[in-house]
Amino acid sequence: MNLKLHKPLCIFDLETTGISVGKDRIVEICILKVNPDASRESKTWLVNPEMPIPKESSEVHGIYDADVKDAPKFREIAPKIMEIINGTDLGGFNSNRFDVPLLAEELLRADIDFDLSKFRLVDAQTIYHKMEPRNLSAAYQFYCGKTLENAHSAEADVLATFEVLDAQVGHYQDLPDEVAGLSEFSFHNKFADLAGMIHFDAEGKEIFAFGKYKGQRVKEVFQKDVGYYGWIQNADFPLYTKKVLTGIQLRSKF
Repeated sequence: MNLKLHKPLCIFDLETTGISVGKDRIVEICILKVNPDASRESKTWLVNPEMPIPKESSEVHGIYDADVKDAPKFREIAPKIMEIINGTDLGGFNSNRFDVPLLAEELLRADIDFDLSKFRLVDAQTIYHKMEPRNLSAAYQFYCGKTLENAHSAEADVLATFEVLDAQVGHYQDLPDEVAGLSEFSFHNKFADLAGMIHFDAEGKEIFAFGKYKGQRVKEVFQKDVGYYGWIQNADFPLYTKKVLTGIQLRSKF
């Protein structure tokens, strides 16, 4: 194994009802936990999304309403997911922009206080796009010399993603082999939230990236217009964005 792990790394993949982080739901999740000694364990769940799966989504991942009608709801498996990922770092393919934000939404919806600051995030797609812009199937062929069978099956994708990530570390001499460096490299831009609605200014202070206060510091806005915080909390924003803004709002009182 080329990766040097100081704690377990959980590579995970989601199949979902769609691509809206705030509105869509998980229908399948697979987690591959890789330990520092290179031992591995994996777990896959089908999930009842409590909503119809659109036909166009089913045609991509092959999971239909009938497949999940007797599956557990996400709230039922959320504690088991947290048990696996607690104390680990998280990785995936396009995970920083989709899988992690959507997983955070589902966990918060299940009343689990998911705290992103406790995890380093490694996105093999970002690394791949910075080095060799393509998709997972092409990445698997390029780095591993293999054809990806059953693409868009969560288990196939998560196993391929780990192999790609491990091969990337071996392929590029100037690429870090530890999660801390890979996590730093995985970000195109760093945001305070997962949806990219709260940015940082040159001094590292949170600023709005949307709305009438775009470009202004969140803390200062909340100090002069506390009603804006209330409006956001009642509007259709991602739960993790609301969680981050709540933390800033509490700080703005001091």
